[in-house]
Amino acid sequence: MYLVVEGVIGVGKTSLSRLLQPVFNADIQLEVFEENPFLSNFYADRKRYAFQTQIFFLLSRYRQQFELTKRDLEKENLISDYSFAKDSIFAVLNLEGDELATYHSVHNALAERIPDPDLTIYLQASTDIAMERIALRDREYERNMDRSYINDLNQSYEEHYRQHPENVLTIDTSSMDFVHKPEHLNDIIHRIRTALGIPPFQPELPFSGIG
Repeated sequence: MYLVVEGVIGVGKTSLSRLLQPVFNADIQLEVFEENPFLSNFYADRKRYAFQTQIFFLLSRYRQQFELTKRDLEKENLISDYSFAKDSIFAVLNLEGDELATYHSVHNALAERIPDPDLTIYLQASTDIAMERIALRDREYERNMDRSYINDLNQSYEEHYRQHPENVLTIDTSSMDFVHKPEHLNDIIHRIRTALGIPPFQPELPFSGIG
């Protein structure tokens, strides 16, 4: 079984992946993003460094997913805190013209060798909530994060999953705190089991938000 957790920057992808790992007795695949030498420059000047940043991420994500996903899925369940499709979501936002066309040519050729997840757990959050969570985790290169960029990225995610709804479980986390509130995490686990048809699960009850 291959599960992917996706969503805008700061939504809680890695945190949820770690929490789900023991529940589903899975190995975990976390994105390696600190190694991108262009990332800090990209956040300072997105237009100038967008193409270098995207191509580096594309090749890095391909190498990790092709090698680890194939190997791990032969042995056990796998949960990843990013999808290979993520890269194209960012590329559409950050690139244009010939650079975007070149990127798509490379991405499409590589994507043919990456397995599709059994379920993508798409975590939604409002732009304001995402900005709050980014500030709380306080990564150095995110300290001057542009709110308009996160808002545009949020819209890009929404559009992507409107166009590709297959095997996607959408969960609005704006009123959730699944890290500190077990009832919120249990609600997510229930929804995942229901989507996959894995017992035990019960008929879905309405989620009342933070109580």
